[in-house]
Amino acid sequence: MVLQRSRFTGATPAGLADGWSLERLTPPSRLFGANGLRTGVDGRIYIAQVSGSSISALDLETGQLETISAKGSEIVAPDDLAFDANGDLYITEYYDGRVSVRSDDGRTRVLRDDLPGANGITFHQGRLFVDECRIGGRLLELPLDGGTPRVLLEGLMMPNALEAGPDGKLYYPLLGTNEIWKVDPEGGEPERVAGDLGGPSAVKFDPAGYIVSTQCGSGQVLRIDPRSGESTVLATLAPGIDNLTFVGDRLFVSSFSGAITEILGDGTTRPTLPAGLNGPLDLTVGADGRLYVADGANFYELRAGAAPETVGMLFSPGYPGYVRGVTASGDGEFLVTTSLGQITRYRPASSESDVLAEGLDQLYGVAVGPGGDVVAAEFGAGRVVAVRSGNFEELAAGLDQPVGVAFAEDGTCLIAESGAGRIVAVTASGVDTVVDGLERPQGIVVQGSRLFVLDVGAKTLISVDLGSKAQQTIARDLPVGAPPGVTPKPLLGLQPFSGPEGPFAGIAAGPDGTLYVSADGDGSVLALKEGTR
Repeated sequence: MVLQRSRFTGATPAGLADGWSLERLTPPSRLFGANGLRTGVDGRIYIAQVSGSSISALDLETGQLETISAKGSEIVAPDDLAFDANGDLYITEYYDGRVSVRSDDGRTRVLRDDLPGANGITFHQGRLFVDECRIGGRLLELPLDGGTPRVLLEGLMMPNALEAGPDGKLYYPLLGTNEIWKVDPEGGEPERVAGDLGGPSAVKFDPAGYIVSTQCGSGQVLRIDPRSGESTVLATLAPGIDNLTFVGDRLFVSSFSGAITEILGDGTTRPTLPAGLNGPLDLTVGADGRLYVADGANFYELRAGAAPETVGMLFSPGYPGYVRGVTASGDGEFLVTTSLGQITRYRPASSESDVLAEGLDQLYGVAVGPGGDVVAAEFGAGRVVAVRSGNFEELAAGLDQPVGVAFAEDGTCLIAESGAGRIVAVTASGVDTVVDGLERPQGIVVQGSRLFVLDVGAKTLISVDLGSKAQQTIARDLPVGAPPGVTPKPLLGLQPFSGPEGPFAGIAAGPDGTLYVSADGDGSVLALKEGTR
């Protein structure tokens, strides 16, 4: 049993070179976001975490979290949960299109692996029902012996977390149409229950038999009469809420940010677990001197002494998609790479996005060259690409898992080849090695004649003099990457929502020389400064 104070276990405090100081700008996250919720027979809340491939159990009395299924284990990208009468846990693995079963003794087996977008899951009278959150998704009954599913409905517009009602019908939300429907588990024509909602992501039933539904787009938690469809607002949270569960008559709601919030009877709310960062992934200092953080479904502004402020998120107008790489490109303007393989110019204040290039294979770091070229690392294709005056071209090819990109003062493009453990410079004839002998470099940034490299494999931050090639380790034992001994399994993604997703720890530099690091291991943002201790 692992009781979590932070999601990053087995870490030692970071060690610093003389003359350097480290400040944590955000606290460590306890979860990798929060998605499906289910109350166990032990009274604990079980929390699925898609981006972290983890399941945790929260004890409401003590506040302790226990890791039920850790990153790197058999369960990958769990989205929703349900218990059978024996206490076995059934899990939908969204990106892998699987339903798996985890028994009390920790053994795991795959029930089905041919259900693309497997998402909502529930038991009704000992029978297991699952739906697929995709365009044209299905609602299915799965035999518990792994046999051929029975299709109740198909052609659905993104059904999500479903539940059986007191009347024995299956109630399912449709994200694609902003509606809730019901159908008899024996089959027949479905019936519309409620519409004109705010992005219904889950339905459950309260003790009085009313539907309670989270609205991920509006942030509302609704109580809906299943007979008339009339609704009342129980509470309004930030957009990005995902699921809910009851513990007795107490109501708890999950958020993409990792927050778990209790909704009280008078409409007020009480935090149960604080929000945190899913990554963070990349970061950049804007033209306004503020720090901005790309975190997949959220894009944050981070000011000193304040919690991250959401300036854009997956369900807000103009949001470019799951953002990974980011660099500031003007006043209120950013260049981002997305998990869908797009390079996009993003203006969050005006809710606008312009796609500069698309159809690329697993984009990560992005940078702007001295002449205005937009350059991005295409991990899957092993190359770096450039967008010049609206034209797209290959800048360097044959690379081994390129992740980070940066420009030196003389305009040379530098690339972190994470698979080769080196930094290379793009030349007229190909690439030349600048630094080698690294484990898994990811984020890179240049200040003057110094290149700073975040080596996630070694959990170090090093400085390289671009003239003499002299190296210095600035920080070691950083909470980046997976915990020691853990090998995360890849997240396959699900088109057209997301391509394959992998880890990325970025680095940025402020005008005063401060280095900002994405500590994607424990979910915090670090600031390192030279000249203080």
